Amino acid sequence: MNIMERAIAIALAAVLPLTLAACDGGSPKTSGEAEHGEADGHDHSSEAEAEATGSDRVAIPAAVRSNLGISFVKVERRRVEQTLRVPGRFEYLPTARREYRTAVPGRVELLVEQFDRVQAGQPLYRLDSPAWREMQQQLADAESQIERLGARLETFEPLLAAHQQHEDSLHESVAVWNERVEQLQSVREAGGGRVDELAQARAALASTRADLANVMEKKAELGADRQQTVADLRAARSRLDYLLDAASSVVSRSRDELARTVETPHGTEPVWATIAAIEVTASEAGVVEMLGLTNGSWADEKTPVVTVVQPDRLRFRASGLQSDLGVLRDGLTARIVPPPPTAAGRAVPLTATMDGTISLGLAGDPNDRTLELFVVPDELKPWARPGVSAQLEIVTDATASPELAIPLAAVQRDGLSPVIFRRNPSNPNEAIRMEADLGLDDGRWVALLSELRDGDEVVLDGAFQLMLATSGSIQKGGHFHSDGTFHEGED
Repeated sequence: MNIMERAIAIALAAVLPLTLAACDGGSPKTSGEAEHGEADGHDHSSEAEAEATGSDRVAIPAAVRSNLGISFVKVERRRVEQTLRVPGRFEYLPTARREYRTAVPGRVELLVEQFDRVQAGQPLYRLDSPAWREMQQQLADAESQIERLGARLETFEPLLAAHQQHEDSLHESVAVWNERVEQLQSVREAGGGRVDELAQARAALASTRADLANVMEKKAELGADRQQTVADLRAARSRLDYLLDAASSVVSRSRDELARTVETPHGTEPVWATIAAIEVTASEAGVVEMLGLTNGSWADEKTPVVTVVQPDRLRFRASGLQSDLGVLRDGLTARIVPPPPTAAGRAVPLTATMDGTISLGLAGDPNDRTLELFVVPDELKPWARPGVSAQLEIVTDATASPELAIPLAAVQRDGLSPVIFRRNPSNPNEAIRMEADLGLDDGRWVALLSELRDGDEVVLDGAFQLMLATSGSIQKGGHFHSDGTFHEGED
């Protein structure tokens, strides 16, 4: 006797005494016993129906299905022979996680808790930083320098105008003295005039020309100073722009917003001057995955404080065999199926699958002889979580004709015979035991060569209990009690 037969025998030994005790068919029933039998929680009329319609049928009303945890799955058309199945797990996309680090050192005040859901723009933490105050001082110095250079530049216009006027007057003086000297020279050549008068005129002309040259020199220096001030002002404005860009990165606000002026008790001030502590906000919605610091601790520069993830940005990473490279390629249709059932039951329905297309990894593992496959689901199901393992079904030949298939978990072994339980299409509260004619399987689904058709349902969870209860007594038929015990179809 093998292990399966021993298990069946033990189960039947435990079940049959209970059923015989509950439904005593060895003695005639009186009218009182008949009334008691109708009130014991099950309907014996199903026995007559079973005898009339077939001894391989078992009644499974709603109460029985609930107690035994019976579930059904529809027959599907699948390309079982052309389906490649590989294991894998879910993980976050590289762009799903965002870390918020400190741009400058300071004391951190956390404003969120781990696993909090945050929206874009919501404050995450507040940073009190001396380095930010130093940056504010640099911004203030830059603005003061711009104001000083701007004021100095404004003085050049009247100075240049005064120098131009002085230059024009000296030009006139030079012209007058030139004319005077020419007149005195003409008189002198005619034999008249005084020598000292001509000398004085020439001296005055020379002095006036010297004054004109001096004024022109100062005008040139003034023009050079003006150009230098313009260059200094341009550099000061550029420095202010760079400081505003740096401040924008630190406080996560735009430069235009920081440069905007607001009214304060101290007068009109730019926004950057009103920021006492840096408040870091979420750039996009997500869930707080990790807090890198405790509240009130000191953070150095570039210290991770808060990590936010987007739970809906997942991909599935599977490990395919390098020997399958002949049929694997980018763009193949793939389906992510839930994890297989455990002894504790099925947590995720088989129908909760996700579709997508595969992308082959750039390199393989020479030790494991595997190749990474990636799939981004078209639509996520609620059971998809990072680290959750599942299986990837890849159809390697979409041109092949699909065939009827059921999950392998729905097939039970009664000795050497594969057994399935088909839900009666005309009576949903009845299951029909059938010996299955099976074809190829892919480790999860198996092809059916006969017996079933499209739209049929078979028992998935609870099929093992049905097989134990009907093993060796198929010709008798029967039904289940609402407490899960089986009653054979004999009176």
